[in-house]
Amino acid sequence: MTDWWAEPTAGDIVWCHFPDNINPRPKPRPALILAVFDDDAPQFEVRVVYGTSQRTTMLHRGEFSILRDRNAAAFAAAGLSYDTKFDLKQSVDLPYTTEWFSVPPAAPHGQTPKLGVLHPSLVRALQAAFRAAAE
Repeated sequence: MTDWWAEPTAGDIVWCHFPDNINPRPKPRPALILAVFDDDAPQFEVRVVYGTSQRTTMLHRGEFSILRDRNAAAFAAAGLSYDTKFDLKQSVDLPYTTEWFSVPPAAPHGQTPKLGVLHPSLVRALQAAFRAAAE
């Protein structure tokens, strides 16, 4: 059985089994929701971008990071455990179900995949990464 949760919001940071080709990866990781689609579907579909705690200070075209030492408020709002960068060149549309998302270990927002939210101070960095990824 595949369950789903209440509608997420663009800007939510969630615990996602980001796919490797077409199958969910066993290890969940943070993902940023860019868009939510619910066009007459029985469940929500979301566009998410890949997050990783690897090489967070080495940014490439289309990436931005949330670093504890550079912006403590943004890091706290995101609900992350480690410095994380998001790669806007790696986005995918997924159903917002238990097949692709899971409740994080500490469950900061209850029984939902939500870790936190993108802090308003990072919107410009996200926009710049989005533009760079589209080039």
